[in-house]
Amino acid sequence: MSGPVPSGPVGLEARIAAAPRPGARRRPAWHDATVASVAPETPNARRIVLDVPTWPGNEPGQHLDLRLTAEDGYQASRSYSIASSGDGTRVTLAVDRVEDGEVSPFLVDAVEVGDALEVHGPLGGWFVWRPDGSDRPVQLIAGGSGIVPLVAIAGAHADAGDAAPFRLLYAVRTPDDVFFRPELDRAASAGVEVTHVYSRRAPAGATVPAGRLTRVALAAAVFPPEVGALVYVCGSTPFVEQVLRWLGELGHDTTDVRAERFGGAS
Repeated sequence: MSGPVPSGPVGLEARIAAAPRPGARRRPAWHDATVASVAPETPNARRIVLDVPTWPGNEPGQHLDLRLTAEDGYQASRSYSIASSGDGTRVTLAVDRVEDGEVSPFLVDAVEVGDALEVHGPLGGWFVWRPDGSDRPVQLIAGGSGIVPLVAIAGAHADAGDAAPFRLLYAVRTPDDVFFRPELDRAASAGVEVTHVYSRRAPAGATVPAGRLTRVALAAAVFPPEVGALVYVCGSTPFVEQVLRWLGELGHDTTDVRAERFGGAS
């Protein structure tokens, strides 16, 4: 995901409560990384797997800073959500190319297996999900490449055999623009209710025509407000702000919604 800027909850109290406990094992630090594999994710995005020997692992929903250093010493860094989680030292990213960006075009078009990079993380304590045995429903809402951290959450839910009801609403332009299709299929097979909304072109045989996400479509796809679901929203700033407005109008407690927005140059 290109340049997500984490945004926490409305209240300082909730932010403090969600922060990692002092002395937590997974403290952020700079790590040397090597590109282990690259593959096209969509026509405009690339999946990049990094080998980070000193990586302490990360929780689903966290992000990292990635730094590039040019031969003349110039450095540029951007934040990217992590599509993987757990204790392993392989870190999966998906980078969407931003035209005229400084970092994403290099990562999508030029980076090769064996290239050396630097990453700082893991980062973020609010936009995370942990299996805790609770039966509280979880609602995931993604716009475009905002699916990246939510894939990590859905995958962790499946790996844990978690019993909490899960739903995922994914708004995307066309079927070709869907990120992490195999992972989404696996989440669906593990019980996650996955709903796609295609704004420009729907797949052949679709019963719902293409069109932008509406409040009516949102209400039909997400848990009703009375069930008190824990909601995660990730996407561009306009997408997130619109979804939050609609959730509030539909009766959801938006102070309890965890949101992450894209922001900044890439």
